[in-house]
Amino acid sequence: MSDPILLTELLPTRNGRQLALATLNSPAKLNALQPDMIAALSHALQQWEDDPAVAAVVLCGAGGKAFCAGGNVRQVQEGLQQDPGFPNAHALAFFRHEYALYYQMHTYNKPLIIWADGIVMGGGLGLTAAGSHRIVTATTRMAMPEISIGLFPDAGGSWFLRRMPGRSGLFLGLTGAAINARDALLCQLGDYTVPDTPLAEVLTALQQAEWQADAAANHSVADAVFTALHQTQGLPESLILQHWDAIERITRSGGLAAADALLRQENFAEPWLQQAAEQYRSGCPTTAALTWRLYERVRGLSIAEVLHLELIVALHCCRNGEFAEGVRALLIDKDKQPRWQRTLAECDDDYIEAHFANPFARGEHPFDGWL
Repeated sequence: MSDPILLTELLPTRNGRQLALATLNSPAKLNALQPDMIAALSHALQQWEDDPAVAAVVLCGAGGKAFCAGGNVRQVQEGLQQDPGFPNAHALAFFRHEYALYYQMHTYNKPLIIWADGIVMGGGLGLTAAGSHRIVTATTRMAMPEISIGLFPDAGGSWFLRRMPGRSGLFLGLTGAAINARDALLCQLGDYTVPDTPLAEVLTALQQAEWQADAAANHSVADAVFTALHQTQGLPESLILQHWDAIERITRSGGLAAADALLRQENFAEPWLQQAAEQYRSGCPTTAALTWRLYERVRGLSIAEVLHLELIVALHCCRNGEFAEGVRALLIDKDKQPRWQRTLAECDDDYIEAHFANPFARGEHPFDGWL
């Protein structure tokens, strides 16, 4: 009998309340999100939100290597092969429930503490961004690598990349470049860091806190616990700050075509920029165009509006063939030789804008009720 995809536990606190612990339990797949995991987590969160004895929730990943490496996009790709319809039923089911989970977390009324250590990518960043208290560690390595699979920085990425300092979020979305814990603090993807404190000790500190009956008051309780634990000594220096001038020069060079030319033609001396440029060059041009367009389009939108829009774009990406090809090349055949259908020059305005056409009849978008 296989282990549960989500482990849950209620931990007692010193004043008789409870701390809920949820562990994504698919370490062999780096805790990638899949439908049964999403459903189990959503159900548990709802139960704990309704339970007055539960003061706060902690979400972590099993195995020690990753909090969550993203969504299990291979399952989505397999569904695309079975159903040529649009919207694809398998893709709709997956993205609908995944994005609904993020919205549930963004609107959660109790402290929702994310232990974002190890690998945190794609959907894992979606989970992290939705927490109220995001804890990063010395091992944290974050990225939105959708450029490599022909999707786009989804999972609410259009929302949180837009809120990063300068145009660093646009650069990360275009290149899939990885960042560290200090970057996460800079980019508002982390609130506190405990480089040398294991999760077990953090849980003990949370159990000793004076939790209240009022959910709003408990956010301040969690703040107090992590303020006492927080320390930045020993963290690596921020990669974004080290390369700030290059990031700004590339992303403010006069549009995507100009940024593309710099990323393709310039010989970067710094290894981080070299890798970022290489990932961009081998990545999907349609993804680059969608990333740029979304960055411009979502300014001022709420998380509900962004997830509403991302569902539409994701379904079109499942239709245009690039996502299926990207997943094939990276995760199925693993030849890492994707045959992208269009160059950037062929991604004209009409083609990119078509990805924003709502495929649902009026009032039938699954997230219309949020707006």
